[in-house]
Amino acid sequence: MEIGAVNPGFAAAAVLSLITFGVHTFVGGRFAARPLLAAHDFHKASRWLNYFTWHMATVMLLFMAGGFAVAAVVPGALAAAVLLTLMATTFSPLCIWVALKGDVAPWRFPASWLFALIVVAALWGIFGSHGPLGVSFIPA
Repeated sequence: MEIGAVNPGFAAAAVLSLITFGVHTFVGGRFAARPLLAAHDFHKASRWLNYFTWHMATVMLLFMAGGFAVAAVVPGALAAAVLLTLMATTFSPLCIWVALKGDVAPWRFPASWLFALIVVAALWGIFGSHGPLGVSFIPA
């Protein structure tokens, strides 16, 4: 594994993924996970399955942060960064759809716009002047 120059887009995507992890864990844990566990008006198995998927998202966000961090310094990790970018590209509109389906304003679900920011940073990492498919608009 050869370490190269830091790709600022992937580094930003890593930081944004870590911020998303923090928001999910500490804000969402208080306002979503705790009330979910306290709710006894739906089946016990459903409640605990939802809690399991909550933790799956927590782990996935850590993997996203780590994967983008590796891609920021290892030029050969482009495939991992592309996969993580595709995941974030799917998660943002999915979150917006879920919010709208639940009659909640999408901006009230931080994941909708945090994943969108991750996508922007990751695209910068892929196509920016320091990226593997980058284009420099500054003449040499």
